[in-house]
Order: sequence, then C-alpha cells, then structure tokens
Amino acid sequence: MLTNRMSSNETSQTTGHDAGHHADLSPAASQLRIATFRLARRMRTQRAVDSMSDGQFAVLAALRVHGPHTLGDLAERERVSAPSMNRTVNCLQDSGYIVRGADERDGRKVVISLTPEGASVVEETARRRDAWVESSLAELTPAERETLAAAAAIMERMATR
Repeated sequence: MLTNRMSSNETSQTTGHDAGHHADLSPAASQLRIATFRLARRMRTQRAVDSMSDGQFAVLAALRVHGPHTLGDLAERERVSAPSMNRTVNCLQDSGYIVRGADERDGRKVVISLTPEGASVVEETARRRDAWVESSLAELTPAERETLAAAAAIMERMATR
C-alpha cells in the first residue's frame, strides 16, 4: 500500500514545514516506481514483432500518433541523440516499417513516415497489450478496478508534469 509512513508531528519536526506537507514519501515513491516498472515490462512482452526493440516500437508509435517527423524531431521526442535515432530509423526503414520522403512544405527537409506495415505493427501490438490488460483486469474485483482507474488518471497527470 502506498502510504506516508511518518506522522504529521514527525514531519513538522524533521522538515520544519507544515504537518503533512513534505512527509517522507521515499517508500511510497520506491513502491510506485517498482510496480510501474514491473507492469510496463510485462506489457512490453506483448508485441507483434518479437525481434523489435522497445526503442524501435516507440518510434513507430510516435509516428502513428503524431504523424510524420523529421529525424531531429523524432530524436527530440524520444530524448535520444540524432545519430542514435538515425540508426533506429535505418533499421526500421530496412524492415519496411517506415519511409523517408521530402517534406511537402519544404523540399529540403526529409520527413519520416509510417508505412502500412509499420502501422499494422503498432495496431497489432496495441491490440495484444490491451488484451493482456483486459485479461488481468478481469481477474480483479470491481473495487480494485475502480482503484486502478483512479490511479491511472493520477499517473497520467504525473507523467505530463
């Protein structure tokens, strides 16, 4: 259970702040980090192409959700270097999942777009992951599902800070 293990009196004594404002959240943070990591790792095993890396899939998913990108924009979105993204894009292009083409507005720029095969990989992977989550949710009580729905909203808010 994610709880604050310090009393409000202990908090004000150790931090000098208002009671409960800056309690020691380290145990809760660690527990949430570990649970989130384990769940994400388990979901990542559900994919359409077993040999595709998580980084490669992330590029395909970004292109599916956000549309064509330049190499630099993709690197920035995925928080990797341009040379690293270039290697990933080359591999995906060699596999037929993406294509490079001239930007319609600025022919000097090269944009990277998803092929139908790449879109299919994203859709099938999402379908498999959703099916795994649905199967897992079916094993929970209605109260547990309600708790997870509330937690998902909070986690989304945390992720977009």
